[in-house]
Amino acid sequence: MANHLQEVIARIEKARIAYSRHQIIKLVAISKYWEDSQIIDLYQSGQRAFGENKVQDLKRKALDLDRYPLEWHFVGNLQENKINTLISLKPALIHSIDSLKIAKALQMRLEREGLRQKALMQINSAKEETKGGVAPEEAYELYHRIQEECPNLIMEGVMTIGAHTEDPNKIKESFETTQKIYETLPNAKILSMGMSRDFELAIACGANLLRIGSALMG
Repeated sequence: MANHLQEVIARIEKARIAYSRHQIIKLVAISKYWEDSQIIDLYQSGQRAFGENKVQDLKRKALDLDRYPLEWHFVGNLQENKINTLISLKPALIHSIDSLKIAKALQMRLEREGLRQKALMQINSAKEETKGGVAPEEAYELYHRIQEECPNLIMEGVMTIGAHTEDPNKIKESFETTQKIYETLPNAKILSMGMSRDFELAIACGANLLRIGSALMG
């Protein structure tokens, strides 16, 4: 896996320089199908940030690998009954706030525990029924409402999943839609776009956080 990590980093660097030499890009390794030994292997190769899409998997791996200084991200659909467990793990970032309801549920529990939590709002930029996320036309208003009504949630930016298609133009369009929204949001720092099959296209559209899993497996 170490070799695959270096290959992915080289591809990221090439795409980054083509977009802007000033761009700083963070890689979150999506470890949902990995054994602990594979996570340790990547850690020993220099990777620090890992992402899980199920709260119970994040909890198990975070506890099992507690001796390593790993940075855990939650990237999946968040159910209200999992919120207490998730915030107790204090993830570096929740990527997938997709409604005011879930934001308020998080706010209530964070306030009760005296905690603050960094998060992104997920945008369904391709308007695909199989994906979670806020409709693009509702994103600006909802982002501001979350900021105003959920002060314990520190909104850092937005996330999207590229259009599920082989057509690069449609994938690019979904990324550009999200980029345009991101650029209108005051103080937004993170534009999380790009997975194993489309991360170079995402970088070309301004992504500064990538969520890559299968490409690191080879």
